[in-house]
Amino acid sequence: MTATIEPTTAPRRTASVAAIAVALLLVYVIWGSTYLGIRVVVEDVPPMLGMGARFLCAAALLALVLGLRKGFGALRVSRAELLGCGFLGLMLPVLGNGVVALGESKGAPSGLTALLVATAPLTIMVFRAATGDRPGRWSVLGVLIGLVGVAFLVLTSNSSEQNRVPLVATLLVLMAATFWAFGSWYQPRLTMPTDPLVATVHEMWTGGVILLLFGFLRGERAGFTGHPTQAWVAWVYLVVFGSMVGYTAYVWLLANAPISLVATYAYVNPVVAVALGALILDEVVTGAMLVGGLLIVVAVAVVISVERPRVERPDEPAPVEP
Repeated sequence: MTATIEPTTAPRRTASVAAIAVALLLVYVIWGSTYLGIRVVVEDVPPMLGMGARFLCAAALLALVLGLRKGFGALRVSRAELLGCGFLGLMLPVLGNGVVALGESKGAPSGLTALLVATAPLTIMVFRAATGDRPGRWSVLGVLIGLVGVAFLVLTSNSSEQNRVPLVATLLVLMAATFWAFGSWYQPRLTMPTDPLVATVHEMWTGGVILLLFGFLRGERAGFTGHPTQAWVAWVYLVVFGSMVGYTAYVWLLANAPISLVATYAYVNPVVAVALGALILDEVVTGAMLVGGLLIVVAVAVVISVERPRVERPDEPAPVEP
């Protein structure tokens, strides 16, 4: 989870079909795999400290790239812009990504986590409706289907002793998805830097600092030694690919591909996450999980398909990677 971007309704310049396909594949696979990466990291690294260090390193690397390309003066922001980035840093990297990591550290499988986080676009619709933006019938139907899917997942995740998921872990992930949705919904009301990558740098470093502070307050301690190789590999993957490569591909797609195509990541990522969790971590995929997950994916697809044509109004930014 990094920043939010105001989507555009049309490409600003021509790009080849092959380039769009590659960028879209990167977003599908990389962001879908971040849930797996987080699950591996939190097996051995304290969740808040691990994610805080991730975002600080990603912010430093992205700032270096931007500084070399545009000059380090491009990273300067006003006080109001820094406050806006700091608020999003709290909502997305901290209360979104950080709480997701906390939920996975307490036993939430990566596939189930991805399916629950996929409800963010549905929650955004609820926030819109609560502030007077009445959704259409299909949007309401999509939200209702999604709520049924979530209820089904939560209730069935504790139905089998063998595959039981701690309720607190499930609730933490749902809470993270809600904060993620709120930050995404509220973002257009904030004063933000015009360059989305500059905004991302400040959002990530502020979020990283808060995560480290929360980690220390929770009593988390972690050194640079004693962690297995797979934890380091997963952490580096989250920094380089999850927070930099995937996000850059996403920003490029917003400028070069129809938003209706780019938005498909929201219901492809959970499918990728479930598949990777089963293949690599041997996570159990139950029939109940497939049914609940399918309901959520269908609900997100319905909401995105009926809402995207109206997205030229800057009140529904697209949330990005976890």
